[in-house]
Amino acid sequence: MYKILFFTYFLTALVFTANAQKPDSAVTKNKADTTAPKKYVPPIITGKVYHPDSTHLPKKALFRSGVIPGWGQLYNHRWWKVPIIYGGLALLGDVIVYNQNNYTIFLKEAELREKGILTGRNPALSAVQDADVLTYTDIFRRDRDLGILGFIGGWGLQMIDAYIDAKFIQRFTMDNDLGLKIKPGIFNQPAFGNSSFFAVKPGLSLTLTFK
Repeated sequence: MYKILFFTYFLTALVFTANAQKPDSAVTKNKADTTAPKKYVPPIITGKVYHPDSTHLPKKALFRSGVIPGWGQLYNHRWWKVPIIYGGLALLGDVIVYNQNNYTIFLKEAELREKGILTGRNPALSAVQDADVLTYTDIFRRDRDLGILGFIGGWGLQMIDAYIDAKFIQRFTMDNDLGLKIKPGIFNQPAFGNSSFFAVKPGLSLTLTFK
């Protein structure tokens, strides 16, 4: 009798244990949902920020260079070109003035000799032959005219330079990924300058940074 009761109790315990170990369908479903692969979302990439100079007009640069040489270059922020422009124009102007003065002297001498007038002749040209006076007159006149053409051409070239430079400034822009820093620095003497009095030399350090 006791064996039958023990055997019945043992079977009943096994049945309840099996039911307790059976997984819950709702829990299993929720667990399957959490382990499902997520949808891929591509990362957001921030684009470059540009600063176009749309207000920089090539016509303004051309007009300003036509009025005052170098003004268009200053408008384009190319100040280093201004000394070059004025240096070239000053040299051509000196050529014009020099040849004009000598042309005036030789022309007057040639006219006095042609008319046979002795009064008013230049004593510095007394040893110069008549034919040479005419030759030098033509040379100085030609060089003066070439200087004038060169001066006009130089003025026009700086106008074209300002116009083209403004075109490039308007077309190409700078973004935030590029930076330039200029700061003073001290540099060691090169090998061939070790005998110098100073061991170091001051200078400027330029740092170009890509972000």
